[in-house]
Amino acid sequence: MNYRKISLAALFLMASQQMIFSQVTQTDSTKTKAEKVIEGVQLRGNTNKKSESAILGEQRKAIVQKQSIGAEEISRKGISNLEQGLTKITGINTVESRGLFVRGLEERYNSLLVNGLATPSNNPFQKIIELKQFPTDIVGKFDVYKTYNANLYGDFAGATFDIETLVPENSFTKMDFSVGVNSISTFRNQFKINQNAYNMPGFIGLNAEDRQLPAEVNGYRPSGAYIPNTSFKDTWNVDNVKSLPNTSIGFTTSQRLKFKNGGNLGFLFNLTQGSEYNYKEGNDNTFDTNGVYKNKLYKREYNYNIQSTALIGLSYKKAGTKVDLNGTFLQNSFNQIQDYDGYRDNKDQDIMFFRTNQQDLSRLTDVQLLVSQKLGDRHQFKAGGSWVNNWFQQPDRKTFYGFRTGDNQLLMSYGGNNLIRQYLDLSGVNYFSAMAEYQVNLGKKQEANYYPVTISAGYNGFADSRTMSYRFIYSTTTGVQDIINIDSPDSSFATANANGNFQWQESAQPNYKAFLYQFVNAGYANLNFKPNKSWDILAGIRAENNITITRYKLITDNINGSFRNIKKNQNYFLPSLSVKKALNNKSNLRLAISKTITRPILIETMPIEYINPDNNTILGNYNIPNTSFGKDFKGLDNSQNYNFDLKYEIFPKSSEIFAVNFFGKIVDRAIERSLISSSNSNGTTTTFFNAKQAKLAGVELEGSFNLGRISENLNRLNMGANFTYIYSDVEKSDAQKSETNFSKKRGLQGAAPWMLNVDLKYDFKNAKNLKRTASLVYNTSAEKIYAVGFGGLDHVYEQPFHQLDFIFQSELSKKVDVKFGVYNILNQTYKLKMGNESTVNISTPNLLLEDYKKGISYNLSFGIKF
Repeated sequence: MNYRKISLAALFLMASQQMIFSQVTQTDSTKTKAEKVIEGVQLRGNTNKKSESAILGEQRKAIVQKQSIGAEEISRKGISNLEQGLTKITGINTVESRGLFVRGLEERYNSLLVNGLATPSNNPFQKIIELKQFPTDIVGKFDVYKTYNANLYGDFAGATFDIETLVPENSFTKMDFSVGVNSISTFRNQFKINQNAYNMPGFIGLNAEDRQLPAEVNGYRPSGAYIPNTSFKDTWNVDNVKSLPNTSIGFTTSQRLKFKNGGNLGFLFNLTQGSEYNYKEGNDNTFDTNGVYKNKLYKREYNYNIQSTALIGLSYKKAGTKVDLNGTFLQNSFNQIQDYDGYRDNKDQDIMFFRTNQQDLSRLTDVQLLVSQKLGDRHQFKAGGSWVNNWFQQPDRKTFYGFRTGDNQLLMSYGGNNLIRQYLDLSGVNYFSAMAEYQVNLGKKQEANYYPVTISAGYNGFADSRTMSYRFIYSTTTGVQDIINIDSPDSSFATANANGNFQWQESAQPNYKAFLYQFVNAGYANLNFKPNKSWDILAGIRAENNITITRYKLITDNINGSFRNIKKNQNYFLPSLSVKKALNNKSNLRLAISKTITRPILIETMPIEYINPDNNTILGNYNIPNTSFGKDFKGLDNSQNYNFDLKYEIFPKSSEIFAVNFFGKIVDRAIERSLISSSNSNGTTTTFFNAKQAKLAGVELEGSFNLGRISENLNRLNMGANFTYIYSDVEKSDAQKSETNFSKKRGLQGAAPWMLNVDLKYDFKNAKNLKRTASLVYNTSAEKIYAVGFGGLDHVYEQPFHQLDFIFQSELSKKVDVKFGVYNILNQTYKLKMGNESTVNISTPNLLLEDYKKGISYNLSFGIKF
């Protein structure tokens, strides 16, 4: 065990525990009454509004269909990040490394807001920020909109998520620490980590500084330059360590000041740091169009993930005035070693070893200013703006391969792709988002404290500028071979380079750089009409302009020539209608109809061919130069979606709900992941196409109730469950005509026919009135298409995965609490398999493509209040 690392962790723990300070301020009853939020205005507020019963009450009253997770439920379930908390939301399922599926639609159909403002993804492979990067310490409430209204961005089909960051409201001081172990990953000997990731700079995510392009080529166009070995600062060597438990620590301070003029100012600062070790192993195979394995590999993957989060917030309130200034910083440093044994490119006689040593580094800084002002009872104005600095890198992604000659020895040739470095850099220095809205209440105020007519009009939009650079440095040689130590090859490489056995040379590909500019500007208007207490009608219209400019070069272009340009200027008119009929004070009938759009994920449309060590690539479908797709083929289009919801809900008690929701969607130009033959005849290419149209229909069933309804002996047990059934049918486009069984019907890629989430809670208080809560949380979904098949091969299917978690929370005193969680108790194997309806003869004994286990995780956390 590395005791130096334990001492370092202990030092950091002593220096950075989580604390929250604030001062009690006297509540002004007059001011509180003036600050009540009318329907239709975003709620940003008190902890008491974050309880499960309060959130259900808000859901019952709202005109739009919205489900939320608040501070109480986050605490009760032992949720450490937002992604864990989404199993309670009907129709939502989390999928391995691919974000959130809502009603069977993949992540590309979702969008993310932070405090109501648009926020870009910090990863080109994901549509929204990975929600596990948001620790719940900085989250006040999390809203999920599954029906559309005009003040939301038009990019909507699955859901819009809105994260309300924590604001200083209550008086408490708190310290938190958590530690976790995994049955597969923790205390593992020979856990492999890049040497420069396993030190203090690596622990705070600064090890990327030594992985940048060498000075000889950094800032210059590729020219085929030769680079001295001494110009590279990062190492090929890896440390073999004993993996330690996963930990999370942090520091928070909060204060609240009251002024003589009646205003008050809140200040909040939060800093958290977490580290995680993850190991997995299993098959990683691909088929060729002759029905045999093209790649047959066994992969071992070592992941060392460091996550840092900071939040600083100022909140000023006085009468009807509210001003919030927030700054959020997210950094994720993902250090990975991947080892493969097997063959690729059909060379089944060449059983080789491949290693990839990479770091994914993402940083996002989001600064927001939000203001709202009430003018009497009838008028309200709110506005906000944000600036985001967004950056993603895979610097110095190193790959080598050869033939094993011993336990840790490799015979390799210096040359070609046997020794290669990749540098992917995606920079979004300036992303601006803004919104403004004016709202007026008309008519006579009713006894039930509402106005019969509310009109709102506003603007929101964003401007995004991205620069993508993807460069390669490889070894050139006359075929010299060498035997190296797999874990310590630096000395061999340095000696071989010094002896002239190989040289480092940068690839001079003209398509090394591309630019993407996107501007979205929209105006909207909503009319909320309440003819009486039982009817609530919200009609809206949104006019959205979308300008996208892509500048790129093909590999055949002149590196010093002009960039090619694709410009799209699109206008969308997006109507929406929501109707709520309160049948009585406990039940509602809801109808929602809307038109929306879907923009693709960045990697799906960016001009890039991302190359993996197994020769499988991801090709951004901006303009694939293949005439078989049609002479007018111009890459991916935005989808246009027509959405319908009809829902009946009943709230027997403040903490109970029963609901049934029928929904349907027509998605014109639906985006789907597909497999095609690689242009270089090696490996397989994953790319993306628009289908002609997809139709979805389904039903959601939701219930949350106390089991005391069955027996008084069960009155401490509460159950929540939701089930979603989805039917989907795809009409394929000409661009998909190379798909296997093109004429045969199938469902939408990524759409699961059904999904199920169940939550069973047992809570009680001991003799000292201290709370105890135990929860079981289960979720699963049906088999779904992971990627559409091609060239005679059937589709790739993601197999059902059953996850069961147990969480126990206890107050040891009014100031000390403890949480214990066991996650992934069933420890099922995650699998990707090819279907059995290929039109070519499959000669392999099984159809397995990928499999691995996640292991069972045990987590213990402590909280201390002062």
